[in-house]
Amino acid sequence: MRGTGGYLLGGALLVFLPSAANAFYLPGAAPHNYEQRDPVNVYVNALTPMLTGSDNSKLKSLINYDYYNPRFHFCAPEGGAQNQPESLGSILFGDRIFTSPYDIKMLEANGTCQTLCTANIPGEDAKFINERIREDYALNWLVDGLPAAEMKKDTKTGDLFFDMGFNLGNDDTDVPYLNNHYEIVLRYHEPSPGVYRVVGVLVWPVSRGGSQEDTSTPNCDVDVQQLHLSENEMNNVRYTYRVTWNESDTPWATRWDNYLHIFDPRIHWFSLINSIIIVVFLCVMVAMILWRTVSRDISRYNAIDLSEDVQEDWGWKLVHGEVFRAPRYPMALSVMVGNGAQLCAMCAVTLVFALLGFLSPSNRGSLATVMMVCWTFFGGIGGYYSSRIYASLGGVDRRKNVFLTATILPTLVFIVIFLLNFFLLVAGSSGAVPFSTMLLIVVLWFGISAPLSAVGSYIGSRQGSVSHPVRVNPIPRQIPPAPRHLRPWVSALLAGILPFGAAFVELYFVMSSLFASRAYYAFGFLALTAGIVTLTTGTVTILFTYFNLCAEEYRWHWRAFLTGGGSAFWILAYGLFYWLSRLSLDSLSSVTLYLGYLFLICLFDFVVTGTIGFLASYWAVRRLYSAIRVD
Repeated sequence: MRGTGGYLLGGALLVFLPSAANAFYLPGAAPHNYEQRDPVNVYVNALTPMLTGSDNSKLKSLINYDYYNPRFHFCAPEGGAQNQPESLGSILFGDRIFTSPYDIKMLEANGTCQTLCTANIPGEDAKFINERIREDYALNWLVDGLPAAEMKKDTKTGDLFFDMGFNLGNDDTDVPYLNNHYEIVLRYHEPSPGVYRVVGVLVWPVSRGGSQEDTSTPNCDVDVQQLHLSENEMNNVRYTYRVTWNESDTPWATRWDNYLHIFDPRIHWFSLINSIIIVVFLCVMVAMILWRTVSRDISRYNAIDLSEDVQEDWGWKLVHGEVFRAPRYPMALSVMVGNGAQLCAMCAVTLVFALLGFLSPSNRGSLATVMMVCWTFFGGIGGYYSSRIYASLGGVDRRKNVFLTATILPTLVFIVIFLLNFFLLVAGSSGAVPFSTMLLIVVLWFGISAPLSAVGSYIGSRQGSVSHPVRVNPIPRQIPPAPRHLRPWVSALLAGILPFGAAFVELYFVMSSLFASRAYYAFGFLALTAGIVTLTTGTVTILFTYFNLCAEEYRWHWRAFLTGGGSAFWILAYGLFYWLSRLSLDSLSSVTLYLGYLFLICLFDFVVTGTIGFLASYWAVRRLYSAIRVD
């Protein structure tokens, strides 16, 4: 309760950093062994917009579409496609996985061109498909837990990697062409004679025009013109595919290495080294200021107390009778700190699981699932911190505190998600969360998180308020005008620059993962960045709180929370810059989705970093005033 939670979080992340090398493998996961002629199932997932390979490419949509959306007219298996069970996190991130009609058997029909089906696409649906091609939509398949990918080359490092998903079509010549033929390359590893494992799935989509009504065996090697769908008449489309089996030396345990490509790792290292230099310089500067200035002030004040002359106090000791006066709206502050502590614990445990390798990329949605479970079961932490802070600030309505801590932030988030889900439904997106999943989240909230929050509040109330080293004067002291740089909003913007500067490089990759469907598993970099942001936020907030007290501004509680959360305003500004530089959203639904998700990201950052700043300042203020003697 002494406010060292932010520093402990950073320390814990640094301790577990050496495990980052194993973050791509789930211990205990069993590979699927195949024998010759065993069926190899191909599952299809939702279509998602993707960034093209060029550096100046922009994402053109944020709407996902079901693979079997009737307007696409993709081939379906006999008897209809069967939905596959998915985790909570997978559903929340828009995965909708179904069976497919592809008939693939291990090491069979190698290099044989086959017809999948013939589809009739009316002009209205052809217009819909052409629009999705112009927006660079990608198909997403899954084979043995591996996503189908296109092999690409990193232009900066020259490394080959597997880029998840493959194009629905191409519009390089400003005319959209539909890809109706798929060259499927399945890489397999033979750990023992007669036992095979899939270690790579590559797909090269091709647009093949010509006669689409030919029922004979297709010839995939004949050059034909590309297939353009007419928007004014009925279109016949024949879908074909060819499977090629390639033996690989890649073992099953490292098959994800080709997929989890880190773009230009030198940028990550440069950013981290730069951030570490900043945080070390900042910590040394804060330590020197607090050690030299505060120690000199404490010695001076204590010497004055022992002298016989009556002298007037100056500096931060002038407000010793006001510094622990209850701020305005203590209920709101304690509720926000409680929710921030709950989110901090959730982030810390999730990062630890990721560093230890328990969040396997083959288990789709595992990251979001762990975050939801941790948030649910850490409701007691939020209730405990909120209750003790509320009691320390002189609050008496504990029942209201318990209720608001358990409901206010989840309700706000739920309302935003519900509105965004409404826009997804209107747009016909498969990313809309089903009603059953919404109901499950509500059950987790009311059935587990809220009761645990009440238990934590009860434990916190039994322990009582935090003891303060000095008493509060009965009459408030007049506050002199504050310097311009110590005004709340100015100090929040100034203090937020350093934490944001330490994290903005990783923030770019995280946002690309969220919005551009790119895999992000650089948890080692992310953990170091989180530790640096935690230390930077705590030290900067302590420094600004000390400056406020020296200026005889004793209303530090809300200022510390606002100063700590200052990085959220810079994240908002960066999010708008990312929109202008990396997105080209034309539909109202996509714009609303992006702004809604950006609001949630900024809200969570503000609550988490604000909590870190407040607890760090609370600890520093108590230590500062416990070191002086006051009559």
